[in-house]
Amino acid sequence: MPVNYHIRDIDSQIDQQLEDIRPAGMSKNQYFKEIFTEYVNRTYPLPLFDSGRKPELIVHGLPFKFIDLFAGIGGFRCALSALGGECVFTSEWDKYAVKTYQAWYGVDDVYDGDIRDLDLNLIPQHDVLCAGFPCQPFSLAGVSKKNSLGRKHGFEDEHQGNLFFTILKIIDDQRLRPPVLFLENVPNLKSHDKGRTWQVIHDELEERDYAVYSEIIDASHWVPQKRRRIFIVCFDRTIFGRDDQIDFSWPSTDGIAGPNLGQILESGPDTKYMLSNKLWKYLQDYAQKHRDKGNGFGYGLNGRNDVARTMSARYHKDGSEILIDQEGWPNPRRLTPREAQKLMGYDGYATNYGFDDVFPSDVVSDTQAYRQFGNSVVPQAVEFVGREIVKAMNKGLSTTDNGCILKGRKRYPTG
Repeated sequence: MPVNYHIRDIDSQIDQQLEDIRPAGMSKNQYFKEIFTEYVNRTYPLPLFDSGRKPELIVHGLPFKFIDLFAGIGGFRCALSALGGECVFTSEWDKYAVKTYQAWYGVDDVYDGDIRDLDLNLIPQHDVLCAGFPCQPFSLAGVSKKNSLGRKHGFEDEHQGNLFFTILKIIDDQRLRPPVLFLENVPNLKSHDKGRTWQVIHDELEERDYAVYSEIIDASHWVPQKRRRIFIVCFDRTIFGRDDQIDFSWPSTDGIAGPNLGQILESGPDTKYMLSNKLWKYLQDYAQKHRDKGNGFGYGLNGRNDVARTMSARYHKDGSEILIDQEGWPNPRRLTPREAQKLMGYDGYATNYGFDDVFPSDVVSDTQAYRQFGNSVVPQAVEFVGREIVKAMNKGLSTTDNGCILKGRKRYPTG
């Protein structure tokens, strides 16, 4: 027999929020009952979430589903899982990154083949498509390197540059068409090929009736390195409506003061990370040669109070962009893999997956670990933007028969 509850003193702001997202035709009491019931019934497997960063309950959990393409070591997975999302498909071709991904998140079902050959029937329906599609064809360093070797870059790079069009294949599959796209790349994406690359991306998405938002965000607000990346967020207009009906805006980083290197450096690192005399002399000579030419190339020597340059995927070569001035050592040193993990901001998410402090750093060799961190996205930056995406999805909340909150729903037919 049902029990009656009489709830008073509801904050006016909460009341307005409930009113804004209440489905049409459902009374406020009915909707409140639904929220309360779903909250009580929602459980998380313990001890997975018994400490650390528990997934945020936004309104009544918003159990959205997302896929993780070009996943690397899971920067998007960490962030969106912390916001209550469920990852239902992962694609990553690098066998060492797959090894790390599986060890960290306890999953086996990672598609590790060429995504261009992927049978789209293997991808479940989902609410958000996440993709940090390969950036080397568009980055300043990548373009410079390819030019020096006489290789093609951008969309003409047949191995990496055209992988954006694989995302379009998924969008064009009417079964899969994601309500939200959440993409990431290097800031040079907008200026590459005199802006023509970005124009192609923007136009292809607009032609598919997505509202496109882009913003360059520096992760130095959360980690002690300067790491600017472009985030691209797209909303399907057939679900969310006209651009003026989409309740999304970029969050402000004002007032977010980032850490310095002293907060992630180990007190007694192994001396194997110290540069040899030969390598240290080479890096000094290399930097001096470029200073003489008026260039800014060369190593960056950092102390505990500093914020480092961007860590690159080539850090395993010599670590020259981020060297640490270690007290008592004759030569500078590289970061340790554990420090590199903290530099990328992963340590705050490890407890969500059953680890005490940070993810294990010995899954792969140091060389592979450096490559993986240098290629990665900073999860806190993804979560920062992801929280605004979830708010926008809340505004258009609707449960569908296929288990996705937005997939399959068309409120605003445009064709």
